[in-house]
Amino acid sequence: MSYILILGAKSDMAKAVARVYASHGYDLYLACRNTAELDEQIKDIDVRYSRKAVPVEMDITATETHAAIYGALDPKPEGVISVVGYLGDQKTAEKDFSEADRIMRTNYAGPVSMLNLAANDMESRKSGFIIGISSVAGDRGRKSNYIYGSAKAGFSEYLSGLRNRLFTAGVHVMTVKPGFVDTKMTAGMDLPKKLTAQPSEVAEDIYSAWSKGKNVIYTKKRWRLIMLIIRHIPEFMFKKTSI
Repeated sequence: MSYILILGAKSDMAKAVARVYASHGYDLYLACRNTAELDEQIKDIDVRYSRKAVPVEMDITATETHAAIYGALDPKPEGVISVVGYLGDQKTAEKDFSEADRIMRTNYAGPVSMLNLAANDMESRKSGFIIGISSVAGDRGRKSNYIYGSAKAGFSEYLSGLRNRLFTAGVHVMTVKPGFVDTKMTAGMDLPKKLTAQPSEVAEDIYSAWSKGKNVIYTKKRWRLIMLIIRHIPEFMFKKTSI
């Protein structure tokens, strides 16, 4: 029996990822705050896929609790997928550091805390995998969301270093960089349809890329080219833009 631990399990993207992995025969640990809200999802996974989904109460920002939470998992997970994300409000964060701190702790410090525990465990077992959901927002800072983007940039670099560290132990680390995704987090935004993925698309892309041993993926795929172009705009020009 192989378990996958999903961090941030209440999000639309996490639910889609859970369904995909359950459909391929994995049992699940679903970690989030207020696990009572997972009841319907747990029943659906049981009925639809005949797989077990175990709720795990966890606050990603309460890093002092993480060691005990991970230590209590029995059996230990074959893989950990961090789907944690908090966009926050850029304008508020510019004036109120508590909002900036929440953005940074949720998108970077909290996931790193849990993934460090998983990495140490998997390294000792010389097996397992870690998947981290970052964002294209981390590829270049923009005035509209640079605090969120900076946290995701840090998370991408963390995953890169972790991938380098764990390679010799046989542990695969994959970075996922979604562009626009139609979720509750982006509700109300005027998103371009051709560049916006559904959570189910992202989940299928993740499973497909992971099964092929990919290291870094963009989803939708066209975001790789878009961000390549954006990263290569000279700074003297880029600072004048509003993208």
